[in-house]
Amino acid sequence: MTILRHGDRSQAVRNLQQQLNRAGANLFVDGAYGDATEKAVRAFQLKVGLVDDGGAGPKTLAALAGADCSQLLSNTTLVAAAKRLGVELASVYAVNEVESLGSGFLSNGKPKVLFERHVMHRLLATPRHEGDDAAALKAHADELAKVYPALVNPKPGGYAGGTAEHQRLAQARLIDANSADESASWGAFQIMGYHWQRLGYASLADFTTRMAASEAEQFEAFVRYIEAEPALHKALKAKKWAEFAKRYNGPAYARNLYDVKLERAYQRHAECGCGGQKVAA
Repeated sequence: MTILRHGDRSQAVRNLQQQLNRAGANLFVDGAYGDATEKAVRAFQLKVGLVDDGGAGPKTLAALAGADCSQLLSNTTLVAAAKRLGVELASVYAVNEVESLGSGFLSNGKPKVLFERHVMHRLLATPRHEGDDAAALKAHADELAKVYPALVNPKPGGYAGGTAEHQRLAQARLIDANSADESASWGAFQIMGYHWQRLGYASLADFTTRMAASEAEQFEAFVRYIEAEPALHKALKAKKWAEFAKRYNGPAYARNLYDVKLERAYQRHAECGCGGQKVAA
């Protein structure tokens, strides 16, 4: 996912400037992404309801081309989240930039999902009702793993990516619909389905329906997840990016530089004046 930002110089920036001018800006087309271009990008983003982050990524470019933005995350949603969480708007911009997949939907309109076969195995082996025989459930899950290793497996993996993940999910639903939906991460922020109850959704179906509705609903699940994890919320408030990344991304956060990316994104958004102060709770 390529995002044009302040400081870039390229033919792509020239094309962006030309598109912005057609949308009402008055830029000198020189291929340099300077202050004036960033200001024009922010103005356009606010005009069409996108996140006002000053970067021209796929969503901004699609909007400039006339695409429908109604399902996309809006700036007002991020502002409201910053107030609700009691954190700087720049911090919310940073986590949205680094922790999201860029877009919560596939080109066919379905929400992004990633099916986790090891979670499916664990859930199938977990007693859910009074009288469930844990040993029998475990044996059944192990037997399914032998027959359908791509769908039920003690080990993670088997990812197909993109629309093929929906095919894997559909196949897993034939084994156990609830466990399948709970075994997938949903939307731009990869919230696992099994969190639905602790995040306050009325049902698993309520959760999955909302994840398919809009990026705003996907971001709502992300905010609820932060609220449900006091240590994660505390780390975000204090801008302890390594602690936040460790708790959200897991032990591999350092290898993937999530903490560094969060820190850099926060500094960029704070320095440009897009949320450098705390939003009143």
